[in-house]
Amino acid sequence: MSVRIIVDSTVDMAPGLEKKVGIVPLTIHFGEKEYVSGVDIDAQRFYEMLVESDTLPTTSQPTPFAFEQVFGEAVDAGDSVVCITIASKLSGTYQSAVIAAQAYPGKVFVVDSKSATIGTGVLAQYALELVDRGMNAEEIALNLLGKREKVRILAMVDTLEYLKKGGRISATVAFAGGLLNIKPVITVEDGEVKMLGKARGSKQANNLLVQEIQKAGGVDFEKPVLLGYTGLSDAMLRKYITDSAALWENSLDALPSTIVGSVVGTHVGPGAVAVAFFAAK
Repeated sequence: MSVRIIVDSTVDMAPGLEKKVGIVPLTIHFGEKEYVSGVDIDAQRFYEMLVESDTLPTTSQPTPFAFEQVFGEAVDAGDSVVCITIASKLSGTYQSAVIAAQAYPGKVFVVDSKSATIGTGVLAQYALELVDRGMNAEEIALNLLGKREKVRILAMVDTLEYLKKGGRISATVAFAGGLLNIKPVITVEDGEVKMLGKARGSKQANNLLVQEIQKAGGVDFEKPVLLGYTGLSDAMLRKYITDSAALWENSLDALPSTIVGSVVGTHVGPGAVAVAFFAAK
């Protein structure tokens, strides 16, 4: 019997690792058109449509039945499951997974990551490492519950336009921020999106990201680290890597990165840069 790691499609992982997990997709709605994330639409096409659209797309969480199908296939094959989802405060996806897991007591364990996108991604990558160490599903789930509080995700938002469209800030604030070239730095803390600060221009915002990493006690380089970006270009990410080189150059041979998916991308828009890691302290 082996342990399968299952995630929902909001979870963004280092390239290649998605092949090692099962994925339960969310649904994206552009007007009346519906797309299954990762099936009918990929990240590239999503950002093309996001830029072209006058209104924000919406997303629908997977149903309990969608999770039950994936769980059932694993259990029928003799495997156990650890399912890791986006924060329960950000989506009902976790609750759908919990409902589905009730049909498989002792076989399926559901973990609320209390994070999102690459933050959940590094937790899922850590879970894969625990599988390789030979832990059983219950041991892995308990380990993740203890370690999730150490996960940090920090992001610099390039434009306030999408936060305005989503009703997160007022049109007046967005207009003033645009004039001043304001770049908000945000985080997901205990499952909720919070503002850490605002910087004038990307250089100051990158510096603020570095400062927040230092405030977190630094990076635990024994555990997964992942960078992410939104939009059709990784130019802002490459600039951040250059600006923050001192953080990584003596600790990592390479910095893995990925494009951030539709759920988070909808609210922050293109041009955002994010970093996820386990805090050293």
